Amino acid sequence: MAEAERFTALYREHSARVYAYAVSRGGRGLAEEVVAETFLVAWRRLDVVPAAGPGPGPGPVPWLLATARNVLRERFRDEVRQRSVAEELRAWVTGSAEDEVAERAGLLAALAALSEDDRELLTLVAWHGLSAADAARVVGCSTSTFFVRLHRARRRLEQAVRQADEPPAAPRSSLTEPPRAGLPPAEPSPVGSSPTGRSRTGPAAAGPSPSRPSPSRPSPAEPPSRPSTPSRTETRS
Repeated sequence: MAEAERFTALYREHSARVYAYAVSRGGRGLAEEVVAETFLVAWRRLDVVPAAGPGPGPGPVPWLLATARNVLRERFRDEVRQRSVAEELRAWVTGSAEDEVAERAGLLAALAALSEDDRELLTLVAWHGLSAADAARVVGCSTSTFFVRLHRARRRLEQAVRQADEPPAAPRSSLTEPPRAGLPPAEPSPVGSSPTGRSRTGPAAAGPSPSRPSPSRPSPAEPPSRPSTPSRTETRS
């Protein structure tokens, strides 16, 4: 039987049972999403899903319900899952931040900066807890190829974390800024002068200062004129 036909038969025969299990655990609003994710995992890992046979074997139902249980656990424990992801990723990077919240945010931001393929490789192992062989089946490659790709993804994650931890470059001071092209460098101001052109001891030298009218001094009183003496000719006459 081809894979597509086997998967169609698997869904037709057992989706109702998975749906009933999801309703009993998470309600009707979440059941359809749980069924969809469960059979998505079943499609990706169809080679490990037990086939239904005439013998007394367990068949695919226990495997499907266990997968649905894991999906529900991830839905209900989102915060715990994020913490476990941060702890798993911390084992791959060097150093640790003093603030746990900032560290977790930095790790998740670094993970978000990676490509979609790198994120899938890392989360299949750290998030979903798959072995390298099972994760290789999910992405469709050999186990050795998966190890190589996972190693490269971890190195890129470490580089992204280091870049996120680097402090921002300090702005250049205007005192050390080189002169702009086409403009001569500013000449130093003479000693004793302020940038506004005024000396520290007097008003600005540029332009004549308005003259103040000097207070008029009272002119000294003129001495009284001496009385004229009669001439000798007048006395004789």
